[in-house]
Order: sequence, then structure tokens, then C-alpha cells
Amino acid sequence: MKVSCHLITWGEDLLKGLKEASELGYTACETFTHLALAYEDDIEKFNALLNRYGFQLSALYGGGNFTDLSKRQHIINRNEQVAKFLVAAGSDRIVFGPGGPRNKEGTSLEELKIAAETINQAAKKCHELGVKACVHPHLGTEIETEYELDTIMELTDPNYVFFCPDTAHLARAGMDPLKVMKKYKDRIAYVHLKDISPEGADAETFPILEGNEQMPIFCELGLGTLSKELEDVVQFLRDIQYDGWVTVEIDKSTSTPYDSLEICRDFAEKNLQLTI
Repeated sequence: MKVSCHLITWGEDLLKGLKEASELGYTACETFTHLALAYEDDIEKFNALLNRYGFQLSALYGGGNFTDLSKRQHIINRNEQVAKFLVAAGSDRIVFGPGGPRNKEGTSLEELKIAAETINQAAKKCHELGVKACVHPHLGTEIETEYELDTIMELTDPNYVFFCPDTAHLARAGMDPLKVMKKYKDRIAYVHLKDISPEGADAETFPILEGNEQMPIFCELGLGTLSKELEDVVQFLRDIQYDGWVTVEIDKSTSTPYDSLEICRDFAEKNLQLTI
């Protein structure tokens, strides 16, 4: 397995994210797509920036409101655009993130059929460029629950449409991440490793907090409720000889991005036996 880190923790500051993540020993990253595409007309400059900090681009986030038929062509064109950038940057993975906000009643079968066809068409365009499209179930979107994921996976072409499990999003949606990953083991092509903040955490029970600030939903690896699950997931990936990217991700730091990604790095190395 190859380990990447998501620079989302640094927000809009791509340069600081690259600098500090490199100081922590990371050598690959995923970043906000709009920050990368700011270099679309000067890809050499983007690649030089990655090289300066010894980085490889693991993936970018694509996707869209797949259930909106009126947006189908736009979604196809947009993901093709992102895929072309990825190829120019030496990467071959695009994450298909579904759109929101989520309907209270969830996503209907008819809507999922529309979504699946849009995903199929967009993924095929990416495939033609040599990029694997990986569906990422996400809280608060049109593909959140196990039923919605199962339906999308059933209705999409396994030759073009792959799976990006996110341990925390799966768990918070009521799924067993390991069980889901076993079900779709042949389609896993990218992984987000993420932990879930414990409920009722405060500065005493969760030392990284400095005061009474509200805990984000997700937290540093090993400090949340999925520590054992993360170990089981990584062992399963070893068992199936997965050799793709696993990306360490924490959306929002409760201290500093550097401190948070250091905690994630240490847990990944010591507990998950991953090489950063």
C-alpha cells in the first residue's frame, strides 16, 4: 500500500500544506480540486511545485449531483476535465463524490438509476484517459446509505466504476466499513482512512482540545471510535494484496494541521504498520 495525506486540513493554503506535510515525511497528497486546477494552464508549474516538496499527486475529487439528469453532460465534461489534469500530473485516480444536500426521504430508486447512468458515462470517459473513477459514499449527499451504495454498485459497470471506501463516512452512515469493503473488494481502487470523534469529548477526555470548542465529526487517526476498525481494515487490505493508495484524512484540526497530521502519521506507522 502507498500512503497519501489529504491537504484539506490546511484549507486553501496549498503551499503551507505541501511544506508542512513534507516536513512530516509524507510524499504523496490529495488536495482540493479547485486549488489544483488553478494550475490547469500551467501544469508544468504545478508539477514543479509537487517536485519541490517531493510529492506525488494521489488523486483529486470529482463527482457531482449525479441524480440531476439536467446536469449529466456538465458532470461528464467536468470529470473529464479533472481526469485530463490528473494524467498531466502523473495520477490515475479520481474520486466520484456525490452531490448534496441530501433529501430527507433519501434517494429513490429512479434517482439512483439516473445517477448510475451518469456515473457510468463519466467513468467511461475517465477510463479512456487511463484514470479510474472511484465512487465515494458521503454523509449528507445522494449516496449515503448502504442501500444507495449497493444500488449504485449494482447498476454501474465494474469495468469503469470503482469504489473509494471512506472508513468514517461508512461508519457514520450505519455501515460496517470492513463488511462493505469485503463485499466490494474487487472494486476498491482508492481508500480514505478517517476516524470519528468520540461523543461528549472535552479537554479532559480528549487532550488535543484546548478549551470548550466544539468537536468536529471526524478526528485524528487513533483518537476516535474507529481505532480497532482501522487496524482491521488495513489488515484486510493486506490480505487482498491491495497495492493502491490509502489517504489519511482529517477535515478539520482541533489544534493545528501540522499537529493533527503528525498524530495521524504516528498512528499509521505504529498501529497500522504503514510506511509513510
